[in-house]
Amino acid sequence: MRLICLLAVTLLHSSALPTSALPTSVLYAQSGTRGPQSAEKGFVSLFDGKTLDGWQGAVKGYAVENGAMICKPGGNIYTKKEYADFIFRFEFKIPPGGNNGVGIRTPIKGNAAYVGMEIQILDDRHERYKGIQPYQAHASIYGVVPAKRDALKPAGQWNLEEIMCDGTHVKITVNGTVVVDADLSKIQETIDHRSHPGLHNPKGYIGFLGHGAPVEFRHVRIKEL
Repeated sequence: MRLICLLAVTLLHSSALPTSALPTSVLYAQSGTRGPQSAEKGFVSLFDGKTLDGWQGAVKGYAVENGAMICKPGGNIYTKKEYADFIFRFEFKIPPGGNNGVGIRTPIKGNAAYVGMEIQILDDRHERYKGIQPYQAHASIYGVVPAKRDALKPAGQWNLEEIMCDGTHVKITVNGTVVVDADLSKIQETIDHRSHPGLHNPKGYIGFLGHGAPVEFRHVRIKEL
């Protein structure tokens, strides 16, 4: 009973607060949606939950089911617009052992992990990945900046991720936990000792980089800075 009363007081008090000051859980409750995008000021949806309009590349490798974009069997799909500084938010669900990636500031041609940046999407707790390098863990800037571990929910559950790029500052948040907070201008040598010229791209496309696993995405939105 006390918990119910506290929740009621929280919701009543939140009605007098600006939207930007409300926690995500309250925004979900007030918006009446599964995700917060309808209550987020300045964000634009990149996926309507029905079609792949607005995307280019291997669109035939993705299906739309129950409001989600599903990798079947995958490939790389990209926005039709390039972005420089932005906040990119999306929800995703990984099957056991699943692998995917988010390309940011990348050209369409070439390996996004090098000609742009790839933010890893990986069920990194799975047995098959027990020997991975730190820079291969979920939400890492692949080959460059390792992410803090264990912010992911168990495989098969929906997660919320935010990727913020502002100049050379890249911050990645998974389920409310900041797992990467990096200044690219301070990186003198990459961890994997490979060339990553895309680290210095001023802008580029955003993409999902499918590797065969049926990873799902929904509530995909962006705010330009």
